[in-house]
Amino acid sequence: MKAVAVSKFKDIPEVMDLPKPVVRPGTVLIKVAAAGMNPFDWKMIDGIMDDGKTKHQFPLIMGVDGAGTIEEVGEGVTRFKAGDKVYGQFIHSPIGEGSYAEYAIVPEKSGLTKAPSSLSAVEAAAVPTSGMTAQQLLDKLDLQEGNTLLINGATGGVGSFAVQLAAAQGLQVIATVSDDAGAERMKKLGATITINYKEAPLTHQVKEKFPQGLDGLIDLVSNAAAFEANLDLLKPGSAALTTMFVAKEDALKDRNIRGGNFETQGSAASLDTLTLAIDRGALSIPVENKIKLEDVPAAIALSRQAKGKGKTVIVI
Repeated sequence: MKAVAVSKFKDIPEVMDLPKPVVRPGTVLIKVAAAGMNPFDWKMIDGIMDDGKTKHQFPLIMGVDGAGTIEEVGEGVTRFKAGDKVYGQFIHSPIGEGSYAEYAIVPEKSGLTKAPSSLSAVEAAAVPTSGMTAQQLLDKLDLQEGNTLLINGATGGVGSFAVQLAAAQGLQVIATVSDDAGAERMKKLGATITINYKEAPLTHQVKEKFPQGLDGLIDLVSNAAAFEANLDLLKPGSAALTTMFVAKEDALKDRNIRGGNFETQGSAASLDTLTLAIDRGALSIPVENKIKLEDVPAAIALSRQAKGKGKTVIVI
């Protein structure tokens, strides 16, 4: 089968011909239709999970998010049967049996569930990590209807979901953008206000519009210095979260702001909640780019440089 993999940590990914996985007890074999790309995928091949405890296997097939059809179930599997359309996070131990492949083997008890009936496989593959991250960020912020929320990095995969989910909660969403096209897309997804950070410093523009301060911040892009500067946009007692792991506890405490660094906890139950929202039409799926396996190495290079725009899905 064709798969995008590396032979060792920090290698440049390449399309390889690898053996089709053989189903094991407690696992399912999925014929992959599409795989969603996330920055975490290249962080894995850089060794982010090489902690001495987590097993890795090489060639290491990349990819966490995927969607497809179950081709075969292993001994003891009860949640799924052959022919089921599924989506979710394929990540498991050993790291290296990922979704950037024509076939993938996934434990039944991983973050896998039935795919939304209203979505194509390409759309479904865009959802798992980005959708769950957005959903859990908002749950953690615990804001009230009418509160103001700044989403910095709104036009990416997580941001696009967060804008929609926040607007559905009745929050006043301020979304950062870099151009008019991004502003138009954010407005369609539910943003109340868009701010083009290229026109003037973000903090100046927000303070001008909201001198009284904001109730919440989701920061998906800032380094440590920029995140700390953005904290000054918030009211005391408000909440701020970053997915970049740059928050300093003292900086939050000094300003009486709760929150800090955020890590997604993937689960089938969390995905099922998103499935319900999708099937009732409450979420549109922001797929900006569709590529082939052969295009993945170039797309990863763009992501490493933070030049990727919107959600990219690999069509397999």
